[in-house]
Amino acid sequence: MIEVRDIQDFSDYLDTLLSQTECDDIEFKSAAGGFPDSFWDTYSAFANTDGGTIVFGVKEKDGKFSLNGLTDAQIDKYKKDFWTNMNNRSTISCNLMKEADVATPEYKGYKFMLFFVPRASNEQRPIFRTTNPYNGTFKRNYEGDYKCTEREVKRMFADADEQHPVDCRILKNYTLNDIDKEALNKYRQLFKLSSPDHPWLSYDDVELLRMLGGYRKDRQTGEEGFTLAGLLMFGKNQAITDPECAPHFFPDYQEHLTEDEDVRWTNRIWPDGTWEANLFNFYQRVLPRLQSVLPKPFKLEDNIRREETPAHVAVREALINLCIHADYTENASLVVRHNANGFIFSNPGTMLVSKDQYYTGGESVCRNKSLQKMFAMLGVAEKAGSGTDKIMKGWKESNWRAPKIDIKQEPDKVVLTMPMESLLSENAKAKLEHKFGIAANSFDHNVLSVLALASDEGFVTNERLRYSLSLHKAQISELLKLMCHNQLLESQGYGRGMRYYLPEGELNVFRTEANIATSDTNMATSNANIATSNANIATSDGNIATSDSNMATSSPNKQYKKRLSADEMRAAVVEIAREWVTLDEIAYRLGRNKAYVRSFVIPNLLTDKTIEMLYPGTPNHPSQKYKKKE
Repeated sequence: MIEVRDIQDFSDYLDTLLSQTECDDIEFKSAAGGFPDSFWDTYSAFANTDGGTIVFGVKEKDGKFSLNGLTDAQIDKYKKDFWTNMNNRSTISCNLMKEADVATPEYKGYKFMLFFVPRASNEQRPIFRTTNPYNGTFKRNYEGDYKCTEREVKRMFADADEQHPVDCRILKNYTLNDIDKEALNKYRQLFKLSSPDHPWLSYDDVELLRMLGGYRKDRQTGEEGFTLAGLLMFGKNQAITDPECAPHFFPDYQEHLTEDEDVRWTNRIWPDGTWEANLFNFYQRVLPRLQSVLPKPFKLEDNIRREETPAHVAVREALINLCIHADYTENASLVVRHNANGFIFSNPGTMLVSKDQYYTGGESVCRNKSLQKMFAMLGVAEKAGSGTDKIMKGWKESNWRAPKIDIKQEPDKVVLTMPMESLLSENAKAKLEHKFGIAANSFDHNVLSVLALASDEGFVTNERLRYSLSLHKAQISELLKLMCHNQLLESQGYGRGMRYYLPEGELNVFRTEANIATSDTNMATSNANIATSNANIATSDGNIATSDSNMATSSPNKQYKKRLSADEMRAAVVEIAREWVTLDEIAYRLGRNKAYVRSFVIPNLLTDKTIEMLYPGTPNHPSQKYKKKE
């Protein structure tokens, strides 16, 4: 979503309007004939999805957009109309907006109104029009605003009631005979291993379930019985799938570890009648299958051999998240897919936090609190947060591509993909070498990461890179602009919907400097464009945002021309690198941007063996230096 502080990027949206369409987080409205009534549909949709921006002053005709702007009189009137209706409960159910969320920028002589709609919190949803939530609640997808079904609205209300989690619902006419006692006994054993002296271990089955949230008494009505959580975790499959409990419950593990496409799967664990398909048994059966393919390096801790790695922890957290965050009222399966390239976890329901909150970690809204408690008592669940930090850490330490989360709709699903592929897979390496030559092997780490992701996944977005690179989103934007400017990427779309693809055809990386824009202006060398300050965004040498000293703001000893041919650039670097010199020193003496020198100059000279590295086996060595090759 566009933020108020990013308003300077508004021109980037408008510059591409003539050839682009709206995306899922921005909508344009003409507003020439008055404050559009459809504004409130979009406001509801953005608030119930992931936020977005509504722009007045842009008209559409035959799928094309053009600028028509607003007058000062219209802007004044629309502000009054907006705030009057925003605080009228017969128009919209909840006011999420502040004065700072309404802006009136100018562009090329036109004036516009921007409304920055935030995502509603879990407790505030659903946000609906008029006074009827079942006929006025909207959500957003790539096709625009759509009216939610009564079932979707009911799920929003259920998720909003955090005092009464869905899984604490008391089931009618269920008895201890509906519980899989073998699963409950196995749980006791694991509980005892985790907490040998815990007082709950002395309780009988019903009392233990009561303490875990699997059995409950309603103090207001006096009703008591087994809860939805108790049956999901320990119930017999036939009892779980009864209409009174969770009729759509279907845990499904699909394993495909062969290249033979005729083989549908090499192993499958599903409710086939040979085992009681509850969550505990599913967890016990599936986790060893997932962890069996992970590397197990020998490691000693306190003279005890430890074989569990951060990757093992990451997979366990992902499987538990699948179980405790699922919406078991949704008509969708609980699916784990295991293939040669990694794991995919798909659970029914919507995310109760934004993507940013999910990736940041430390903040979690759990849909099934009793299920979360049951796993936590085994010492295997992350109760304070979502466990995302452990998932990300485990994959990062294994040098695999970062996991990603996707939101699917109709039916609602949350899909976590955890690729067991190195940052530069063999396929990506071959593709990049074919396209860019062997110089691709010497690209800067961040540039190579972007190119590898674009190769393996088809395209990249700023959002995807934000969770894959250790860079601020402003730095990522600058890096992407730099790569597009130098023909390493091609962009399509705009805003959060902007996608970046590898260019078509084979490219010549030995382009003249004139063709790849060597001037400081074209390469965006100003500190304001690349990184505002050390305080605002991380300015380590490994990032695109470099400190003032690294940016070579003072004059170098020898003034080189702003534009140098490839041969002139080669001669200049040879002159500088008569002895071992650092990248910072080369950039400073050339009077060029360090990111440009690292990404485009050095790789070419290494490829044609004009220079050599002090640490050739470790291109990103912190003490790396370069010297003219004799």
